[in-house]
Amino acid sequence: MPQVQERAEEFRRVYQSVKESIQQFIVGHEAVIDGVLTGIFTGGHVLLEGVPGLGKTYLVRRLSEALDLQFRRVQFTPDLMPADIIGTNVVIENEKRERFFQFQRGPVFTHILLADEINRATPKTQSALLEAMQEHSVTVGGQTHKLDEPFLVLATQNPIEMEGTYPLPEAQLDRFMFKLLVEFSSRDELITILDRTTEGQIAAAEKVIDGATILTWRQFIAQVVVAPHVKDYAVRLVLATHPKSEFATEVVKRYVRYGSSPRGAQVLVMAAKLRALLADRFNVAFEDVAAVALPALRHRLILNFEGEAEGLSTDRLLDDLLARVPKAMAETAPAAAEK
Repeated sequence: MPQVQERAEEFRRVYQSVKESIQQFIVGHEAVIDGVLTGIFTGGHVLLEGVPGLGKTYLVRRLSEALDLQFRRVQFTPDLMPADIIGTNVVIENEKRERFFQFQRGPVFTHILLADEINRATPKTQSALLEAMQEHSVTVGGQTHKLDEPFLVLATQNPIEMEGTYPLPEAQLDRFMFKLLVEFSSRDELITILDRTTEGQIAAAEKVIDGATILTWRQFIAQVVVAPHVKDYAVRLVLATHPKSEFATEVVKRYVRYGSSPRGAQVLVMAAKLRALLADRFNVAFEDVAAVALPALRHRLILNFEGEAEGLSTDRLLDDLLARVPKAMAETAPAAAEK
């Protein structure tokens, strides 16, 4: 146990070092930074939503510098083709004038891929990322090519300028671990931004850890203990998002068409494990699960016609759900009963 405690303390130091390295350049947006770092350390992709100019792309670039990872940015546009992302086979001629196909790797072969304005590309191009995000590989010409590890997609989208956009299908949204909302800066934060960007040269972020170290920390985070009653709470939260479930609230039954997939429960548990470590605990608590519920589930709920007509946001619905779903049940959780 002392060795586990030492490792946990080391992880907190590493996490804080990465966060401080980023905060030298990113003013505010602490919840967004924590969300992106959660994706990095647990292996989940992250969708950043916010209007242009709030620093989404800048955050990702500085993050890649602090983590000493390869970074590539793809600007999604309506004329972007799948081959522009994953690569394609091209004809090569050698010195003997023999011709053969050779695979030319696309920008997806990197550690951090920034899919900028991902909803600008057509569904055909968006779907080129599906296999990469789920299997960490791409298939071209019948051959499967593995991606470099760690691999993470950080995508951005503009929530207000919808002309000429193609909303992400539910299957692709579900592959994002978190959906983070990037809000506008406060008055004090804007002053700090001006001080940092208009009065001198901006240096590069200090490199803290590399990809191999991140993969090691992922294994450690996965070992954090989740008690059966806490795991049952995460399961009941996900089931409560389904209108036909016995755990559904009246608001869910009235306004929700489809609830979260099982990936939502997986995300709740993994993100809660990391949060527990940061709180100096090696076991997950109810509050850890509740704290990550909004970014983990807000993009996994589909409102029905009445919910859309009422202008109801999934965040409001989840707030109501968190207030009504009890953290502990009177009866024993199923997992505990089996034991």
